[in-house]
Amino acid sequence: MTIITTIEDLRVLAKKRVPRMFYDYADAGSWTESTYRANESDFAKIKFRQRVAVNLENRSLRSTMVGQDVAMPVALAPTGLTGMQHADGEILAARAAEAFGVPFTLSTMSICSIEDVAAHTTKPFWFQLYVMKDRPFIERLIERARAANCSALVLTLDLQVLGQRHKDIRNGMTAPPKLTIANMLNLATKPAWCLGMLGTKRRFFGNIVGHASAVSDMSSLSAWTSQQFDPAMSWADVEWVKQRWGGKLIIKGIMDAEDARLCVASGADALIVSNHGGRQLDGAQSSIEALPAIVDAVGSQIEVHMDGGVRSGQDVLRARALGAKGVYIGRPFLYGLGAAGEGGVRKCLEIIRNELDVTMAFCGLRDIEQVDQNILLPGTF
Repeated sequence: MTIITTIEDLRVLAKKRVPRMFYDYADAGSWTESTYRANESDFAKIKFRQRVAVNLENRSLRSTMVGQDVAMPVALAPTGLTGMQHADGEILAARAAEAFGVPFTLSTMSICSIEDVAAHTTKPFWFQLYVMKDRPFIERLIERARAANCSALVLTLDLQVLGQRHKDIRNGMTAPPKLTIANMLNLATKPAWCLGMLGTKRRFFGNIVGHASAVSDMSSLSAWTSQQFDPAMSWADVEWVKQRWGGKLIIKGIMDAEDARLCVASGADALIVSNHGGRQLDGAQSSIEALPAIVDAVGSQIEVHMDGGVRSGQDVLRARALGAKGVYIGRPFLYGLGAAGEGGVRKCLEIIRNELDVTMAFCGLRDIEQVDQNILLPGTF
């Protein structure tokens, strides 16, 4: 029996159980992967101040993100092809997040559709949106999110062009996988994954196929996506989305203080300091390195969140100390999902919670709302 104590344990299991192309899709960056690696390694440079002889009874991790009560200041990030890590993956992850009391964010490029996730959950989730050239499709997508009672829209701005992801190119990554000799040999070593996929009809991009014009099957989807990401997107498009949505708006992909100020001017409710998990601009700063300057630039004018490189509850605490109101986890919950389905996502959240709680206690605090830079060792951040 495998004893799981860390996110790394889940990663090792996921690598064994998920087909190579989908594991690599989740666990890789663009180009040389320098930013992907820095996202994680830069957290380790930030050291804590350990405190003692402090009353640590009745600790609380409860907080809010864009006005929503959360069990801890953590959300599941939007991740494409989640339903290829495990059959019905978005549904399973959303249920685990709901039961735990943290937000789940469904990606536009999900396998399970908005309607699928809504039908299998009882509380509102968040929806992530890309601005594409087909504006009528985007309008319909916004309406579908509203009809599903999504409580926040996460608008991603850093995918106007696609970063070169070498592993995806080498693997010939498609959803579902093409039945090449190499893929069939790899799939033969993942029997549980294959059985799960045989037991579900959800194997395509559920938010797109059958909804976007001229996209009825996978043969037309690849051509459509290559044409649809909009390099001409501007802040005027952000305003266009905001007007049509009308609810809580979170802007994702901010790595520059000036862009953060533009988020404030746009009227968004929150921004996410994010470099797309190191999957877009290789050579960019890590998210945690970029965070303090963005917090300084906007102050309390807008809620600042972050993602990228978070692998533990300690990383959540570091981000919180540097001014992030909320922290998103992507790869950690995907590892859990690939390792053990819904239970694996739940285990991921339990690991994050326990590490966050115990580390906060060692720093001499009982309430996550009290966390600030004073828990960090000067000169390490």
